[in-house]
Amino acid sequence: MKKKYYAVSKGFKPGIYEKWYGPEGAEIQVRGFSNPIFKGFESAEQARRWLNCPTADARAYPGAAPMNLPAAPGIDDTGGTADITVYTDGGALGNPGPGGYAAVVREGGKISEISGGYRMTTNNRMELMACIMALESIKTGGSVLLYSDSKYVVDAMEKGWAKKWRANNWMRNKSEPAKNSDLWERLLGLCRQRSIKFSWVKGHANNPGNDRCDDLVKKAAQRRPLPVDEVFEKENSPR
Repeated sequence: MKKKYYAVSKGFKPGIYEKWYGPEGAEIQVRGFSNPIFKGFESAEQARRWLNCPTADARAYPGAAPMNLPAAPGIDDTGGTADITVYTDGGALGNPGPGGYAAVVREGGKISEISGGYRMTTNNRMELMACIMALESIKTGGSVLLYSDSKYVVDAMEKGWAKKWRANNWMRNKSEPAKNSDLWERLLGLCRQRSIKFSWVKGHANNPGNDRCDDLVKKAAQRRPLPVDEVFEKENSPR
């Protein structure tokens, strides 16, 4: 069952919170705090009982479990720190079909959410659009750690595949064109402006950042009316 209450025993402002993200949520109370202590619960009563004795065995309180965050949010695998943390996700109903993209961006103590969609598009285009819209929204300087559950995006950026496709006039090999070149071009351009690390995170694995993006994607894809993904529809229109 999804956790609905968050108890913060050690953080900027200890207490019980009914949501994870936002200025009134638990996330902002523990992110960046040295050795925070917090748990997610299914009921307010469980949260209160644990908060009164946070060192007790969690098995005594059904539903208590540590929040499953990335091992070191804001820290890349080289040991360096990132100034800005981003989570992104995207998808299309039917692939192709109505699609949505979303991002959660944390700059210091500020958290912002971005989402949108198109009436006909693909999973991969929406994964790319989520990264693009997140990075375009960042107005401050500094390095970025971007979490995505799309290996298509992460591998192409971290392994240099996208740059090779562009150098080969957007061809993956001699006979196969690289899809979504319009979006890859935009993303590569944004990556010239700052230091960006792309890191893969498993989707649907109780990761608060990824889960929030997933919720926003589903809602965005269901909005009506949705705008036209002009490049996709032009390339896939009947000849």
